[in-house]
Amino acid sequence: MAKDPASPGRIKQLRMVAQIIKKANPKGMPIVYATAVGVLALAVVIGLLTNSLIYALILGIPVALLAGMVVFGQLAQRAQYSMLHGQPGASYAVLQGMRGNWYVEEKPVAVNREQDLVFRVVGYPGVILVSEGPGNRVQRMLLAEKKRVQRVAIDVPVYDIQCGDAEGQVPIAKLQRHLMKLPRNLKKPAISEVNNRMRALTPSIPLPKGPMPKGARMPKTPKAPKAR
Repeated sequence: MAKDPASPGRIKQLRMVAQIIKKANPKGMPIVYATAVGVLALAVVIGLLTNSLIYALILGIPVALLAGMVVFGQLAQRAQYSMLHGQPGASYAVLQGMRGNWYVEEKPVAVNREQDLVFRVVGYPGVILVSEGPGNRVQRMLLAEKKRVQRVAIDVPVYDIQCGDAEGQVPIAKLQRHLMKLPRNLKKPAISEVNNRMRALTPSIPLPKGPMPKGARMPKTPKAPKAR
């Protein structure tokens, strides 16, 4: 299959992500390098002490690269959250990055003139409504949408989550983790069936003005070599 000329290569992707990390945290890339060098140095020391330097290097180089890539990925994720913070639709950009059987409605299911938003997710817990905006404004939106959903999602749990920095809200950096901790009430076939019912419920509403960072995902980084 011919390579898409519009898609950046892996080296270019790494450079792009490294620039984003550097912008968000000037100490980020030095931490990545220090992690990889530190692991490799430890492998060399162990090799010298055990008179097996060659074997230690064969094992230590991939492990050092892996450790560096793990730290690199964590810093890239933090940089992503920093870029998205405060933007309308930031929670959607985070939700659509969830792996597995999670269905995220592409458009907000509720919106008001202040650009407060409510997004809908269907997954193992059931139906989850995620809001953006001050709690005193989004609470009514969540309750109204929850009633609409419950009329269709019979016997399916419906959760409502306020995403934000205020007390009682879930910070955007912890949103995915919060959803993953919810009870697994549905099996895989039921998730698709409930999602089909929810899609039929989706109203046609105008989107608010302002950025909707739908494509705000970080460029994918290549997998680090596995240690042998």
